[in-house]
Amino acid sequence: MGAIDFILNLVGLLLWLSWRSMRFDPLVKSSPVTLIGTLKRAESRRLRGWQVAVVLGAIVSLRAVLYWIIGAPADWTPKLNLEFVVLAFRSDSFRSMCVFSCLSFARALVVLYFWLATLTIINRSTIEADPVQKLVRLHLGTMASWPWPVQLLLPYLATLALWIGVEPLLVNLGVMTPVHSTAHLFGQASLVGLGLVLSLKYVLPIFLCLHLIASYIYLGTSPVWNFIATTSTHVTAPLRLLPLRFARLDFTPLAGAVLILALLHWLPNAILNRIAASQWSTWPQ
Repeated sequence: MGAIDFILNLVGLLLWLSWRSMRFDPLVKSSPVTLIGTLKRAESRRLRGWQVAVVLGAIVSLRAVLYWIIGAPADWTPKLNLEFVVLAFRSDSFRSMCVFSCLSFARALVVLYFWLATLTIINRSTIEADPVQKLVRLHLGTMASWPWPVQLLLPYLATLALWIGVEPLLVNLGVMTPVHSTAHLFGQASLVGLGLVLSLKYVLPIFLCLHLIASYIYLGTSPVWNFIATTSTHVTAPLRLLPLRFARLDFTPLAGAVLILALLHWLPNAILNRIAASQWSTWPQ
């Protein structure tokens, strides 16, 4: 069931990106006075923007019904992993499943935009952005032209606001216990926002490993590979002074992937395990 939830979140994100991409199409809102305005699609558009939005809303709504129907018989406990805390929901409660479905997709959406903002910041020094980088900037909209600290903080602040807004609902559902003070509430929100940074361990090492493979295996020419190479080069720039190149072998991308996993996965887990062993709690209550 967890895999199904992940796949449906992925489908929802693809639909969201498709919905957002429709406004980038020059043939959608083209003026007849221009040359491109005289062009028309050879095929009729199958889905309009509002139809994609309806499909996306249906996926988020109907999967809540699916979880409610088969969750309890399958002895499945839906869990929302926020890195520093894991929220468990009751699968025998339809209301709880609706909240879980919405929050699961909302978290995936915020993480996606945080990744897009991070990739934009990493490649901000690129003079001529490749098509993939331009597409990333288009999905960010006006946010792509903002100063990089604002780009980085906006998803974080959105997460804080979302957590403060849904915390009373989570308490009402019995998912969490009430906080003892406003300071604890903001502490929880900050940890949830910090989880965004830790989520980079799922994307940056993949870029570096793909770049390492493409460096020694010819996979053809593509804007995607150029984007991966550019991003990997910028990520590993601080490591270029280290002796990580031996003859024709360059281990810089591999060292970068290991370093990222160490800082964003192994080290945080070691600290949390040590705190748990001391019977302390990092989660303010």
